[in-house]
Amino acid sequence: MDIRPILSTLSRHKTAAALIVLEVALSCAIICNAVFLITQRLERIDRPTGMANEEIVRISMGNLGENPDADALVKQDVASLRALAGVKAAGSINHVPFDNSSWNTSIQLAPEQERPSAQANVYLGDAVVETLGLKLAEGRDFNADEYVNWTEINKQNAKYAMPAVILSRELANKLFPGESAIGKNIYAWNTDNVPHRVVGVVDRLIRTNDNGGIAEAGFAMILPAKDLTMGTFVIRTTPERRAEVQKAAIATLEKNSARRLVLREGTFTDIMSDYYRGDRAMAWLLITVIISLLVVTALGIVGLASFWVQQRTKQIGIRRALGATKGQILRYFQTENFLLATLGIVIGMILAYGINQLLMGKYELPRLPLLYLPVGAVLLWLLGQVAVYGPARKAASVPPAVATRTA
Repeated sequence: MDIRPILSTLSRHKTAAALIVLEVALSCAIICNAVFLITQRLERIDRPTGMANEEIVRISMGNLGENPDADALVKQDVASLRALAGVKAAGSINHVPFDNSSWNTSIQLAPEQERPSAQANVYLGDAVVETLGLKLAEGRDFNADEYVNWTEINKQNAKYAMPAVILSRELANKLFPGESAIGKNIYAWNTDNVPHRVVGVVDRLIRTNDNGGIAEAGFAMILPAKDLTMGTFVIRTTPERRAEVQKAAIATLEKNSARRLVLREGTFTDIMSDYYRGDRAMAWLLITVIISLLVVTALGIVGLASFWVQQRTKQIGIRRALGATKGQILRYFQTENFLLATLGIVIGMILAYGINQLLMGKYELPRLPLLYLPVGAVLLWLLGQVAVYGPARKAASVPPAVATRTA
């Protein structure tokens, strides 16, 4: 189709055409970035933890550390929890992911290393691999003689060494790229620069509370400390028995010591759901923004196309009388809309890149992948063609005789 008549017509309606181009450009810029942000949120929510999420219950008790018999009490607590019906594994732990706490450490490969090789989450506890449902990819779990008592670690001027460590696969690959980490030494928590020897590697263990961002979300390590007096207990059971086991576990802990309070309790899936509530809300908000923009843009195109059909009724009738078919009239308006949308999309892509640069500078967001630009373009092209179809079909249906009589 010859586009010169279309360009000539648009040149006589500059203001209306410019408004449509601007509307499409702004929609393209915002939608491209919004879709990218939604994808980022969904990727964050879908990050694997490496844990048996559906089987874990967490209970946090208060006042345990202030108890003079805390060490003996936590031993009793863990033994009582493991004896409950339906419990696969149980233990005391320093923290669980997404639970408003985060223990981190720098890791070195040599004692006098100036800059750390990595930063990672530290999980301390007894039977962490079994209790969290982690999968060993290499090596083994800790032996009984490798555990260090938490009370001994916390004594003033205590000298201690945790001889063994288990790394997540991602952390192991970071520290020892292209080779097995088993048998290697790292330096992190021991006193007197005593190394930890890597005895195992788990497939995945998530780093809590987004330390290090998505790129380091799997940087975690486990150290063999037992009888932790922080008051956090993790219990693993079957998914269908979580409520039953949780209730029984609280009753058991309260029976062991009535002076404690239950600070937090719940399944790990509930903890995850609470943690990602803001991400889900943001994703739905952005989806609402996208839908609203698409509706407004579509209405703008429909309104302008309908206005132009009314303004050009006589012109359309003349073309019909000279032999133009309905299909040609329909294609005329669709081509016109395509040209306006294309100009708007080109401007919108430039704006999308500019908005992304602003977000990168202020909120440390990653760079907008180029893939999102053609996705936004195709979406707006399709929207434009669908929106203009009704008015264009109405124009193509005007009988030549009626059109030519219209003043």
